[in-house]
Amino acid sequence: MARRWWGRALRFMGWRPDNTTHQEKLISALGATLSLLLVYWVTHLGLAGEGALWVTGSMGASAVLVFAMPHGVLSQPWSVIGGQTISAAFGVACLIWMPPGPWVAALAVGGSIALMMYARCLHPPGGATAMIAVLGGPAIVSDGFSFVLYPILLDSVVIIAAAMLFNGLFAWRRYPLGLASFQVTRTPGIAPEDFHYALKQMNSFKDIEFDDLLKVMELASKHARADSLDERDLFEDAFYSNGLPGENWSVRQLTQIVHTRPGRAGRVRYRIVKGKGEGGNGIAKTSEFLRWARYQVEKTDDGWHRINQTAPAGQASTKA
Repeated sequence: MARRWWGRALRFMGWRPDNTTHQEKLISALGATLSLLLVYWVTHLGLAGEGALWVTGSMGASAVLVFAMPHGVLSQPWSVIGGQTISAAFGVACLIWMPPGPWVAALAVGGSIALMMYARCLHPPGGATAMIAVLGGPAIVSDGFSFVLYPILLDSVVIIAAAMLFNGLFAWRRYPLGLASFQVTRTPGIAPEDFHYALKQMNSFKDIEFDDLLKVMELASKHARADSLDERDLFEDAFYSNGLPGENWSVRQLTQIVHTRPGRAGRVRYRIVKGKGEGGNGIAKTSEFLRWARYQVEKTDDGWHRINQTAPAGQASTKA
């Protein structure tokens, strides 16, 4: 009970299983480090003291997106350059034209969000840049709108150039996303127009390119079309999933198998260990259970995983 409660609490807080390798994590960290060393040097050439530190912090947030999520919508060049410069310009405008007060910084952030969304360049660090323009001290006040060109625009270009050079060293990290060479084919039963409709109905910003979404569905469909189960794939105490989406998904554990014999159909006993009907038990003909089951699964620390029946030894499990 405590473990189940803890798992629900983690999901409520936004914790999710990690799909990236150790190599990918180290590459992201190295790229961000190298780019920020360059940004730090460029910024301190012309902006001294506290103002330089604030700006470097905002660009650090951009580096996280560009190097840790190079294929994300929020990480693309227009999002970085447009989001940073538009937010900086709006922040400076608030500083110059608005009467002083603690509310000015909040207005700068809120206004920059609206402008970035209308300009299709939403970039979260831009909100920090807008606040920096208001609170960054005398150096930014004296620079006025030139602060938008230097260091904000220049630093943004430096990060983009560094990301293009660094990510270009790795075939799977093409940046910007327009350089990616994967080919998307139509997912059976689902048309691109269906995705457009679904995204519009959700009415919220999604940090994924449309073609990437289609590619994910294509790969998922290929995974789902693997060889189906037969009676030889059923084992007592093993777990099986119906592979359905949403609230209809469930996992059953076989507790007893009575194999098919001449003149008598096979039967299985099972208990439902996860998902719809959790905690229940049942008896079914083997043929009925095989129609229900999509694949065998196993439980690990980061969730339920599909077991690939045809994988070599030592590589038997993939995420379900």
